[in-house]
Parts: sequence; structure tokens; C-alpha cells
Amino acid sequence: MTKLSVNINKIATLRNARGGNVPNLLQVAKDIQKFGANGITIHPRPDERHITYQDARDLKDIVYTEYNIEGNPQHNFIDLVLECKPDQVTLVPDAIGALTSNAGWDTIKYKEYLTEVVSEFKRNNIRVSIFVDPIEAMIEGAKETGTDRIELYTETFAHQYGLGNLKAIEPFTKCAVLANELGLGINAGHDLSLDNIKFFKDNIPNLLEVSIGHALVSESLYLGFENVVNMYLRKLK
Repeated sequence: MTKLSVNINKIATLRNARGGNVPNLLQVAKDIQKFGANGITIHPRPDERHITYQDARDLKDIVYTEYNIEGNPQHNFIDLVLECKPDQVTLVPDAIGALTSNAGWDTIKYKEYLTEVVSEFKRNNIRVSIFVDPIEAMIEGAKETGTDRIELYTETFAHQYGLGNLKAIEPFTKCAVLANELGLGINAGHDLSLDNIKFFKDNIPNLLEVSIGHALVSESLYLGFENVVNMYLRKLK
């Protein structure tokens, strides 16, 4: 079964919009795990507009499934990850001020930099995943950095699938086959939803984990967190 890691950034966004502690981020993380999710993902950004660095520290003792911290490996982020020691760190090349993640790494251009960062995290027994576009050369480049996994950036698939273009899965499948041949684990995320997750999972061999936040939280406004988490789990079996 592919694991479901729930990104709780949007819970923090809602909390921060009003100030105070409603909704309670830590309680939501506890409940999502109780409902059956296999992990919790956060993506703190330099401006801390949703998840704060203190949230990351507080969640360390709350997450008992799998803890995944995503972000651009600048100095403050690296220090935070080494302090929190999550199960996994996902390296994402976010530009400062970016509304959301919008591209994967150029693993060839930034090979030396990524190799250094990957080595530092692996020395501290933290599994590393690199966020990449579905381009075979980027998968090969990721392998050269020493990373454990890649995370396929799925926005183009989700958009095209919504338009009825099922062939949009093809580059993702090719990259997954290559990653398997190279011994890289495969994660995926961005705009995956209840509508498209089963088709995506069925076409990606050995998909280990998906990270879903915006869609899952939005769907839960109508259907409830416990129900939605279990709907995803059934589709991922």
C-alpha cells in the first residue's frame, strides 16, 4: 500500500488568519494520525506565513507515524531539520515569496549543492527525498546526489487529468520506471486529490508515499477529516 502523509500547512494558515490557537495544529496532527494517516508533512517557509519553525519543533513529540519536513535547504531550514530530526526531509527549490511549490530541482545544475545537503542529512540518519519534475534526466541527476528518494511534482498531471487528458500520466510512469531501475524510492505530491489519486497510483510502479494537503483539507470541509483520510487510504490500497 502507498503511504498517505497529510500536509497540514493549510491548518496553520487558518489558525494564523485569526491569531490564537484555533484550530489547534497539534491536536489536528494527533487526530489525523488517529484516523489512519501514515504520516504528517509540513512545509515551513522563511516568512513562516503558515507553519512556523516553532510548530516544527512542537510537532516533533506529536508525530508518531512518519514526520516529513519539506523546504528549501537554506541555512535556517537545515538547522531546523537537524534539530527536529524528522524521519524524512524533502528538498524543494522554493523561491522566497513563492505562493506554493511550482518547480522541481534542476538536479544537474545543482548537483554539487544537493550532494552536500543530502550528505549532511544522511549523516544524521534522516531519509532524503528530492522534489523533481517528471524529466528522466532529472531523475538520473537525483541519483548522482546520493538521495534516497525522489518526489514527483504532480501539478501538470493533475491539471491535465482534470481536462480529461489521461496521457498526461505517461512521463510520470516513465520516470517511475527509471527511478526503480536506479534504486530510488518514489514519493509524489502537489494537486493530488480524491478525483485523481487512484489513477495516479495505479500507473506509478512502487509508489511509496504521497503527500497531500490543500485538496485533502478542502475536501474535509465537506466530508470531515476522518472520512476523507480513510477515503484516500482505500484508494491507495
